Amino acid sequence: MTLDPNSLQTTPDLLEAIEKATLRLVVQSINAFRSDIMSIFAQESDLVADIGEDLTREALDRMGTSTIPIRLFGKMDYKRARYLFLPEFSVRQALFVDSKAEKGSTVIRLQKGQTSMVVKQIRSGSQVEEQGGLPLVISHGEGDLLTTTIFVKYNYSVDIGGDKQLRTINVLCLPSGFLQQRYNPTPADGIWNAGPNSPKRGEAFRTRINLTKLKPKASWRVQTLPADPMAGYVWGS
Repeated sequence: MTLDPNSLQTTPDLLEAIEKATLRLVVQSINAFRSDIMSIFAQESDLVADIGEDLTREALDRMGTSTIPIRLFGKMDYKRARYLFLPEFSVRQALFVDSKAEKGSTVIRLQKGQTSMVVKQIRSGSQVEEQGGLPLVISHGEGDLLTTTIFVKYNYSVDIGGDKQLRTINVLCLPSGFLQQRYNPTPADGIWNAGPNSPKRGEAFRTRINLTKLKPKASWRVQTLPADPMAGYVWGS
């Protein structure tokens, strides 16, 4: 049985299980690649953002997944149409994974086109509601696909000599817009931080997902891996 992704609007617990299984795939791919990630991050001379994109893409390509020959579009580093198999059903999924590399570890910057949620937040004392640019479900003649969004964030520091040191890796699953009422029902009850765009300068809307706000709502959605491949990692549920 292949599930109609549109039906997940009325079965939020099932949708949570799908997103959790998807996050496990991405976390496993990063965890299995940690030794190479730490070495490549320290030695590469490219911009850290470019290094992060390459590392995530290579980790996922090494892990592999079922594929559906459909081209996906969007502002994400890794895009794959695929089947996700669970014990009782399969679902056609549009998997989007984006990479970040920053010195801070509590927020992740994202564009409007990287979420299917309505971003509801307080900004400069005013309520803001901005519809994300990703569809909840991508329509296709061969069968609709559920949109799922994952972020991989490489947290690093720079020593006195200018060398980069990878510290931790956050992997998080951003909730589907179908789960809006669970995670961001109102601007006062949400998971976002404002910025970093400037409305006064007419810059395009951007926001930050706050890991410390998301984790209390569902701790499994934010996984933190130590960069050191010798350090143990246990799935945080």
